[in-house]
Amino acid sequence: MANETNPRPSKNERRAQAREQARLAREREKKREKRNRLFLQGGVVLGALAVLAVVALVLTQTMRPAGPGPQNMATGGAIFTKDLKVVEGPALQSGEERQAPKVDREKLPLDVTAYVDYMCPACGNFEQQYGTMLENYVGSGDIQLRVYPINFLDGTSLGTRYSTRAANLFGCVVEQQPDVAFAVHKRLLSAEVQPQEGTSGLTDDQLVKEAEAAGADSTTELRQCVKDTRFGPFISANTKAATGTGVQGLARGARLLMPRSSTELQSEGEPQRLVATPLVIVNGQQWDATRDGDLESYLLKVKSEVEQQNRNSAGSSGADSSGGSGSE
Repeated sequence: MANETNPRPSKNERRAQAREQARLAREREKKREKRNRLFLQGGVVLGALAVLAVVALVLTQTMRPAGPGPQNMATGGAIFTKDLKVVEGPALQSGEERQAPKVDREKLPLDVTAYVDYMCPACGNFEQQYGTMLENYVGSGDIQLRVYPINFLDGTSLGTRYSTRAANLFGCVVEQQPDVAFAVHKRLLSAEVQPQEGTSGLTDDQLVKEAEAAGADSTTELRQCVKDTRFGPFISANTKAATGTGVQGLARGARLLMPRSSTELQSEGEPQRLVATPLVIVNGQQWDATRDGDLESYLLKVKSEVEQQNRNSAGSSGADSSGGSGSE
């Protein structure tokens, strides 16, 4: 039997095969392009969602209600008294205004207020120069100190909002472990811990470790409070109040200095606004190093004036009660 052979395709058949192969190739290319478009669109959508998530996080941090704040800080600041104890009190609730506590400046202890930003180099210098002295005076009961943490310099930490996060740590400790709050405040402003302005600062984990170094317990509650930046809106509201409606701790009619001036005062009858940190107020009047000299000397002078006034009042009362005129 003769062998069968496949006849060679005709010219028309070869053209038809080529057209079919070209058609299949075009379909494969269309499918590939479609997949790429879908991947690209998906990537754009995911990227957009990621951006929206970041924006939402920022807006959540900056626009959520300003309260409640930490317990023991209803004035906006933590009040330290004898033995460095925090004066206990409720939390500032949403919608409530900050109210400075009533103090009798005609009696001791001296009433001292300090506004600080934990990224502020001048605040660090102030702490390193006067921190131990203030610790001794507060601990002995000669001074009652109110510390107002603010985030004046949030924009100088490469987007990490270090001022807010460090102040938030302070608020968490004041609420949860108040007995070590002063030590944490002091450590955050120490030369070995305070980051340089213009850097990203410490991470949340590092902040907790510094709190531990100051004597705090690294509890789950504390770590969560730091991780959530729970009191970020409260700190922002502290800053907004101080730079808008005015600072706490001034005597009636007292005026603050203008920026970079030791002589020119802010307008009379207007809110006295925070313009720089640290801001230190002693018995209702701003202390300024250029104008008033050394802080300890200034405190001793004010303390002496209060004590002299008390002696005079006691002498007058004694003379009046005995029928005398009050003069020797």
